[in-house]
Amino acid sequence: MALLKRHGPTVFGLLLLLGALFVVQREFRGLAWADIRGALHATPAASLWAAAGFTLLAYLILTAYDRLGSVYAGHPVSYARTSLASFVAYSMANNLGFQTVSGAAVRYRFYAAWGLPPVAIAKVVAFTSLTFGLGGFALGGLVLVVEPEVLPFFGDDTARWAMQALGLLLWAIVCAYILLARFVPHFRLFGHQIDLPGFRMAVGQTALASADVAVTALIFWALLPPAEGLTFLHFLGIYVAAYTAGIAANVPGGIGVFDGAMLFALSGYLPTPVVVGALLLFRLYYYIVPLFLAGLMFAAFEVSQRRHLLDRLAPERGVAMSFEVPALAALTGLAALVLLFIGALPPKPGPLEGVFELLDEAASHFAASVVGSLLLVAAYGLVRRLAISWWATLLLLLNGAMIAWLRGEPWWLTTGFLLVALLLATVRPAFYRRARLTSEPLSVETAAALTALGLCAFTLALVAYGGGVADSSWWGVVFAEEAPRTLRFGVGLAGVLLLVAAARLLRPARPPALPFDQAARERLAAVGAVPPPLADGVVFGEAGRAGFAFVKRDGVWLGLGDPEGEARDRVSAIWRFRDICEQARVDPAFWRVGPDLLRVYGDIGLTAFPVASQDGAPRWLVCRAERDLEALLPLLPGAEDAR
Repeated sequence: MALLKRHGPTVFGLLLLLGALFVVQREFRGLAWADIRGALHATPAASLWAAAGFTLLAYLILTAYDRLGSVYAGHPVSYARTSLASFVAYSMANNLGFQTVSGAAVRYRFYAAWGLPPVAIAKVVAFTSLTFGLGGFALGGLVLVVEPEVLPFFGDDTARWAMQALGLLLWAIVCAYILLARFVPHFRLFGHQIDLPGFRMAVGQTALASADVAVTALIFWALLPPAEGLTFLHFLGIYVAAYTAGIAANVPGGIGVFDGAMLFALSGYLPTPVVVGALLLFRLYYYIVPLFLAGLMFAAFEVSQRRHLLDRLAPERGVAMSFEVPALAALTGLAALVLLFIGALPPKPGPLEGVFELLDEAASHFAASVVGSLLLVAAYGLVRRLAISWWATLLLLLNGAMIAWLRGEPWWLTTGFLLVALLLATVRPAFYRRARLTSEPLSVETAAALTALGLCAFTLALVAYGGGVADSSWWGVVFAEEAPRTLRFGVGLAGVLLLVAAARLLRPARPPALPFDQAARERLAAVGAVPPPLADGVVFGEAGRAGFAFVKRDGVWLGLGDPEGEARDRVSAIWRFRDICEQARVDPAFWRVGPDLLRVYGDIGLTAFPVASQDGAPRWLVCRAERDLEALLPLLPGAEDAR
């Protein structure tokens, strides 16, 4: 059960992603960029304007979530401020999906800066999360009751009744929530007290969330031409199912999974180029443009809140704003998926076709799919700020640009790869963590991963250059029934082992946590720290020139103040503590920290709350607020002042 709890969601998400890639591979076999470009050009201007209007309406509805949430929490915030928090939180969480910029973390930053007590912010976050779920349940139940055959693989009468029963169950959950809100002010669940919002607000929540989901689906619907048998209610069911699959896969923006589900479900109604064109426009309207605007707004907000810290937090110290690295990792993931899609497209002559056979093979579908798969792994290493991952990503992006150019893809595609590589090159100081491969003695495990990486890369290269599979992606070879079984098995095994080995090598160094003994006290004193009377352990930076003590709580390990010592090593000490906590399966937190390193705490996904100070200097409690704030406030002396 422990393994299932730890790895189950990741495995499930990977299975959904692999299924989506299989669907995309199948649908793209007879597709070309010219077909997609033709479908885009055929989209009427009225449809584009309608989609833009529905996008604006959808985000306006989302802003009401936070306004109602602040009223529910008992600390009403002006509509202008809740609109800012809601738009930035939803735009960044929808696209990036990483913990440091999740919707909850972004909201905590905004509302804490506006003076809301932590408990009230927690209520706003819970309210907005619950509201979105109510809309999905209500509309999903409606579709399953009225049109249970919306899922094409459920066609017989028994399955129809099962889908209708599931729809009624979803409605029952929504109705039970509304009735509880009418008659029960609060109740306890898993040890937590749940305060219900009241009957009228619960009804408003459900109606608001249902309208949000329906209007968002209308954005996509407006970009599709009329299709026989495809009503809006039927399409709504397809959209809700695809969006749910994207959330369940836990990938940023549901990339790949949402798209594959929509392609699969709409393949019986519309040509693939039309659906792909609508998908691209939908992502442009609902994801990319809002993300660009939200990123600018969040950057302006962060600068306004940290203006007095800009001189202290200079780039040469390796500190970047907390959303830059996740954003670049998301762009890298998008570039990886572009290469995977290129690997699924049919062959076409490039600018050097027939000139250099070696270059022709280097730009094959097979090579594009391998490079794209490795980029997905490298993007995970970027999130963890590994220097080795920065180098690997830069090399793979340049490789992707070369593949796109040699294949004769549109110029903007090659430019896009180069632009992402350029953006990544400008933030090199943000990737200052060492990996196990470069900082620890060579272990048997690391040697095995290196050997597997080399052998699998060599095997795939031999297949690509001599196996006659240049026109297929590596997973396309695995699913090709006409290919020899030994080739299918060998390519599949080599591809999976290559990615597993790469992921094993892109791991941070394993930092040690030292016991709080006399030697640790002396080392703390040597770097300028004042050892506390009691502690459970000590953490030092990679250079051993900065450190701090910490105590262990149930599910949370609490650092006692900022690390003291050399400036750069203070940053690595914080990241080391984060890694130690991850290995122990607990959350990191810090008590009574100063302003100097607040942005670094934000980088590891922590949110700062002001607490009482004994010396008059500003002090903060930083923690993973969405999970640990409720537990930490009653445990810490003086933390009640943070309410």
